[in-house]
Amino acid sequence: MAEIPIIWILGGPGCGKGTQCAKIVEKYGFTHLSSGDLLRNEVASGSDKGRQLQAVMSSGGLVSNEEVLSLLNDAVNRAKGGSKGFLIDGYPREKTQGVAFEERIGPADLALYFDCSEDTMLKRILARAAAAAVKRSDDNEETIRARLQTFKQNTSAILELYADKTLTINAERDVDDIFQEVVQAIDCVLKKKAKIAAHC
Repeated sequence: MAEIPIIWILGGPGCGKGTQCAKIVEKYGFTHLSSGDLLRNEVASGSDKGRQLQAVMSSGGLVSNEEVLSLLNDAVNRAKGGSKGFLIDGYPREKTQGVAFEERIGPADLALYFDCSEDTMLKRILARAAAAAVKRSDDNEETIRARLQTFKQNTSAILELYADKTLTINAERDVDDIFQEVVQAIDCVLKKKAKIAAHC
């Protein structure tokens, strides 16, 4: 795994992470793993584990770290043979998750934190929910506010612990302006990794 970049994508719900991940995948061909999508896929499978996860997610709570890490680890192992890099979207959500991820899967090379105000995130999520053909059970204002509060409490500890590898990006700007900053950061990581590989 050492030669394949691992990038954590951090930011509250509705901060625009998904849009930026799609652009990164298009430009670099990285594998995008969203902890939320992995959880929702497990719920949709109708498994016993999926039903337990559904109960937690519907109440706005956080699924246990072991469950999420297990889903992520399986997904990374499935893709790593042909992957150019990994975007780990929406994880870690608290600092102990970051430590566990690096121990079990591998060290992150970069954490991109998309910084966005609570009001902006709330407006974006409600707009997305109103436009969606399929309604997500966790897209109502009460649950969203609970998610944003949980997110805010946990994020400052993550940013503090990983300050040396975190780039905070103002996510209230134009999508392309944000992406320009993302590209600079990823190109820097790729250059560093190429240098290390050349010395091996």
